[in-house]
Amino acid sequence: MLILSFLLSAALTLAIGRLASRFGVVDRPSGGRKIHARPIPLLGGIAIYATISVLVLLALRHTNWLTGGEITATHYAGFLLGGLILMLGGYLDDRYGLPPRHAIVAPVLAAVVVIAFGIEITKLTNPLGGVIVLEHWQSDAIVFIWLMVVMYTTKFLDGLDGLATGVSAIGALMVMFLALSAAYFQPDVAMLSAICLGSFLGFLAFNFHPAKIFLGEGGSTFVGFVVGTLAVISGGKLATALLVIAIPMLDVVWIVVRRFRAGGVSQVFKGDRKHLHHRLLDRGWSQRQIVSAYYLVAIVFGCSALFLQSREKLIALAAIVALMFVVAIVLSKQDRSV
Repeated sequence: MLILSFLLSAALTLAIGRLASRFGVVDRPSGGRKIHARPIPLLGGIAIYATISVLVLLALRHTNWLTGGEITATHYAGFLLGGLILMLGGYLDDRYGLPPRHAIVAPVLAAVVVIAFGIEITKLTNPLGGVIVLEHWQSDAIVFIWLMVVMYTTKFLDGLDGLATGVSAIGALMVMFLALSAAYFQPDVAMLSAICLGSFLGFLAFNFHPAKIFLGEGGSTFVGFVVGTLAVISGGKLATALLVIAIPMLDVVWIVVRRFRAGGVSQVFKGDRKHLHHRLLDRGWSQRQIVSAYYLVAIVFGCSALFLQSREKLIALAAIVALMFVVAIVLSKQDRSV
């Protein structure tokens, strides 16, 4: 299924790239955060979404591969409907350049739909021992906040070729490995993860530097939506996904705090070149070097999550926070010395 997903995604990416160019839905270089030299087609996220939708629906129609565990057809309906909302909102944003207060509507609706269709976390592992059983309202709040944070992490991460999709692919890969392990063994989760992973990789073949197509606004939130949903639907494996995306997520937190202090809520969603990947680019790193470094960190900490217990994962996360804090201090001192 992974190979089929890869091939379908690659074919759809080529087709959608041509359509986006034909109808003028492209990202034109304008300096600042847009560092590409020529217009690049947008809407690549549609290829990922379409691939996942087609293969999930076919599997549900003709097999029981995706429903052999605790995931139901209703859950898949909520997942696909939420993704469709992101695609529609993303298209409008790419086409008309929606202001942030309007662009956030689609992610909010997507998260609400997922919750409304019953995707929830019934319990969380307590790092100090035992489990924490959640009430429905607690689950809804955690899932909503989690999905919004992950979606905006990948949205803000989508600043270099292949960065957001590649990190998201690593997240899907780690969930798949965990679902195939003897300790958890969830073949339905593993199959869904394989479909999502193949769709990411098929698109990434044309999105890695130099990119021939971009995710677009809908795609940049959708890849985070996929990883976030996989972490929830697999039984609350938030820590595993969190370790994979910890560096970009902490970068987002740093950026949001800095922007809020500079100009309040209205400043938070205004783009700039202060993200970690932009700072590294300004210091002479190449796009491929930066993206490869992100991949390496995501793989190392993602693989560690496969073997660590809950308390050890908390220690690993603390190590990432400390690492990010040191990097932030070093970069800030370099900025002041320039």
